Amino acid sequence: MRHSRLSLCFFLSGSVAWLAAAGFAVEQKPDRVIITDSGRPVAVYVFRDEKIPRPYFAHVHAPGGIQVTRNHPPVAGVDAMDHDTLHPGIWMGFGKVSGQDFWRNKAPIVHARFVKKPAVRGGRVTFTAENEFRATDGQLMSRQISRVTLAARPAGYLLIWEAEFKPEQRNLVFGDQEEMGLGIRVATPITVKQGSGTILDAAGRRNEPEVWGNAAEWCDYSGTIEGRNAGITIMGHPRNFRQNRHHARNYGALVANPFGQESFRKGPASEVTVKPGESLRLRYGVLLHSGPKDAAPDLKAAFADFVSQP
Repeated sequence: MRHSRLSLCFFLSGSVAWLAAAGFAVEQKPDRVIITDSGRPVAVYVFRDEKIPRPYFAHVHAPGGIQVTRNHPPVAGVDAMDHDTLHPGIWMGFGKVSGQDFWRNKAPIVHARFVKKPAVRGGRVTFTAENEFRATDGQLMSRQISRVTLAARPAGYLLIWEAEFKPEQRNLVFGDQEEMGLGIRVATPITVKQGSGTILDAAGRRNEPEVWGNAAEWCDYSGTIEGRNAGITIMGHPRNFRQNRHHARNYGALVANPFGQESFRKGPASEVTVKPGESLRLRYGVLLHSGPKDAAPDLKAAFADFVSQP
């Protein structure tokens, strides 16, 4: 299937500069960007890592300083130790692109530069990064422009991650696999398997047996941490070329995937082809939320708030 333009929602030593507004601050180092809110940690955006050759967010926190992603690296005796270099926190990866595997760290997504440097603008953390999709032989396949915004919203922190893919000399073909899109690995206390967690999608389906492979506007993974309800919600915009299906696992992983059909037993194998001179946009919203133990966030309202963002 061909698209001329597709929109999809999705949402350190060295010189250091602190920029702050409305509580947020960013500290850029040679390999990462540290984000805080009023001195409390929010997230670390890692753009260079010898073991993980693609950008990712680690040590991600909801308001109040509650960490909602698994420890990175996982802690023996505390966390499950599987996929330690594949599931660092929040990441974007693709297991099948023109015969290359950008999910299992076989082919690299290389940070080239910041088009717009990390800063706090209008009370929001924003930056734009240019990344390169390179084949295992080093060939440049596509440029990826990632536009990232982090804002404090009524339901929690809203992270919007939009990626635009621009192929170089050849077609870029996104294939059909479970591991395609935006992934998260939640903190151990809120997993279904080891903790108090529940996976819930917009259609009311719960946990892996019901949620896996089904399409929905949003999918939430949350539970109780330190006596509070906390978790992560992945949201997809109505302008998506196809609604996300969710590769949901009770052990703590969740992937929002618009490409998979056959892999989810929902139809024939999918191929999304982008030609040189064309582009494909992927946009995700990720809500990081925490609140009283018995007061879950209004995720329908949070989704509407996400859609209203420019």
